[in-house]
Amino acid sequence: EAEGVAMANIDLEYLHTVRGNMPVHQHRRPDLYGKLEIQGGQTVALPGEEFVFNFGPARVPGPTIFYRTSQTLAFVNKKPVVEGHLLVSPVREVEKMGDLTEEEVADLFKVVQKVEVFVQKFYGVSSSTISVQNGHLAGQSIPHVHVHILPRREDDFAQNDDVYRELQEHDKVETGWRTEEEMVVEAKMLREAWGK
Repeated sequence: EAEGVAMANIDLEYLHTVRGNMPVHQHRRPDLYGKLEIQGGQTVALPGEEFVFNFGPARVPGPTIFYRTSQTLAFVNKKPVVEGHLLVSPVREVEKMGDLTEEEVADLFKVVQKVEVFVQKFYGVSSSTISVQNGHLAGQSIPHVHVHILPRREDDFAQNDDVYRELQEHDKVETGWRTEEEMVVEAKMLREAWGK
């Protein structure tokens, strides 16, 4: 009934422990508990032959993956538009960008940046096209978010923007598909060069 001031001791070490053990990261209230910084997905061991990544209706064999974090994979393309055309995709199967969590988006694009820098160095180019086809009308043929990274070379297309037309059509043509063995050979070269 009366108004007044109450005082209490606060155990800051216990408070820190409670905040650190919040069960669901997405439900944390930054106004109460502070903002968490994204550390980025930790690099994890590359998968072996027994691993298969479900990429929409397609299956990506483990040996065709050349870089991986806990949330994102980078792998070679079964139907590349240009030499070195690679794909980066979240591990969790989601169809569109808006379905990813903030953490997944951050990790996806950190990996895209790393792969793009690596691709330019590996293929000796100074430019790349980075593309996301977000939805069927945008040309997305695999219903799983993925980012195309294409190293660009002088005169690789008659008109620079032809790359986008080719991206939209390349996997609808019957010819030009690579074998799993060809993909594994490329991924092995990328795996070996990654750490150098």
